[in-house]
Amino acid sequence: MNPVITALKEISDPEKAEKNKKFFQCFPGGYGEGDQFLGITVPVLRKITWLHRNIAENDIRDCIRSKYHEVRLTGIFLLVERYKKSGGKNSASPPEKWVNMYLENKGYVNNWDLVDSSAAQILGDYLRKKAASGKKESLDILTQLSRSPSLWDNRIAMIATQEFIRYGEFTATLELADVFLDHPHDLMHKATGWMLREIGNRDKISLDTYLKKTYKKMPRTMLRYAIEKFPEAERKAYLSGGI
Repeated sequence: MNPVITALKEISDPEKAEKNKKFFQCFPGGYGEGDQFLGITVPVLRKITWLHRNIAENDIRDCIRSKYHEVRLTGIFLLVERYKKSGGKNSASPPEKWVNMYLENKGYVNNWDLVDSSAAQILGDYLRKKAASGKKESLDILTQLSRSPSLWDNRIAMIATQEFIRYGEFTATLELADVFLDHPHDLMHKATGWMLREIGNRDKISLDTYLKKTYKKMPRTMLRYAIEKFPEAERKAYLSGGI
């Protein structure tokens, strides 16, 4: 019996589960359609993660593949922790092992909180380090994910670039932003605008340069997210097309 799944089922809250189903749009036609919840808060999931941080690899995989959202998220938290500890002097496992597990199970990373809790922490970190060592072809995975018909693959690609942004590397984010300018889903508009805003937080000139070329064809939500931290007058100028 998987100890994490057992522990989570014991503290499930049906009332909170119903609220979560609405919040994550699990209704027919929603982006989370068909997902199931146990009704457990993230701080509690973090505590369970810590208590079971040494569980077997197969148990982590089983968690990620669970039908319950909170079990999958806990599995993601556990995977992130294993990845962080890999590759060191006292680790018997290489980072590739955990990255491969992530990619092999990305079909279960199927809501925005699951993506946002893992894409940069695992895939982004791994790819940035590979690129820094001269292996530029490692970034091909971001291109592949961006071309996938899966909304969640697309979001993984964009959010993974947050790790590059942290180190002042903006190229991957801006190239993907071009790809997602005509994306049909609002969640990608928000994710892309968020990453553009992160660039602006570090280098406003780089963001301004990109926006001046693209803002008139950018989805409104994407633009609003990107310029959220701009002075009010400048925000209004962008939104009115007056830049």
